[in-house]
Amino acid sequence: MKSLAHRAAVDFDRHPNVGADYDRAGERYRAYADGDLDGLYNFDGQYGFGDRETWGLIGQALHELRVKGVRELFVVDLGCGPGTWLRRIIDRARQMGFTRIRARGIDLAEAQVRRARILSHGLASHSDVDLRFEVGDIRARMPESDGSVDICLCLYGVLNHLPADDLPALFREVARITRGHFFTTVRAIGSTPTVYVDGVKAAKTYHQDNVRGRLDIEFQDGSHTSFPSHLFCAAEIRALAAPALTITDLIGLDLFHGRFANDPQWNPAEAAPNADFLQALRVLESRFSHDPRFIDHATHLLMVARGPER
Repeated sequence: MKSLAHRAAVDFDRHPNVGADYDRAGERYRAYADGDLDGLYNFDGQYGFGDRETWGLIGQALHELRVKGVRELFVVDLGCGPGTWLRRIIDRARQMGFTRIRARGIDLAEAQVRRARILSHGLASHSDVDLRFEVGDIRARMPESDGSVDICLCLYGVLNHLPADDLPALFREVARITRGHFFTTVRAIGSTPTVYVDGVKAAKTYHQDNVRGRLDIEFQDGSHTSFPSHLFCAAEIRALAAPALTITDLIGLDLFHGRFANDPQWNPAEAAPNADFLQALRVLESRFSHDPRFIDHATHLLMVARGPER
């Protein structure tokens, strides 16, 4: 019998251009993925809890580099979308006193890459910043030299669209280029529903097939799409990455916040969480984020890893 990963691989090769779905989503995807379009560090939206936690750990990595006296920074974002995470890192790194910042973002979606270039024009114009966005497949060999990257990112659903059989080679390539931290987030097998390219409310119907590794969607506007969607359990993503990378943490992000979000479909305004309730949720998130009984029910799994010692 063929493995689930093999069947997903066959499906991906038959429908390789996942980027086209993100291109069609256009600005709707950025609004869904980034929340407040005017706030680079605004993590108060419906889906902001996981972003806030991820950004906190990336910020710690930047701080560690500055404490060590590092002044030049090199960041790579695999599946960069509209470039939000690179813009955050570059903006914060300049505030922290890094004197030269190089960054490269790569994505399959041409429209998202174009949008990233437009949105990043102001940052890219600074003499201390070398920022590039490119269209490409992250499974190809990367142009970066061995051990040259301080922070490597691959966030929010990118790896869910790849067959699991392709990930060991990708992780080896990440390990080759990364001398510092690698951050990746993937949708968990027990996560709340997603259609990736937009909020769930944009879909009329959707079906996640975990055997075929596909997500079929009919949107409210009558359009249809189907693309690869392989959901991970914590043990699987750890096993795929561990031969190449040193995993320093594996965290369940958003076990509770998304389920109690201000969404009128199940939490009307009259039942909106108050400050005390939100603090209680934060306590629960911290308590159960590593618990094996809960972690596979997180919205995302956040894996933090390091490249090999050199």
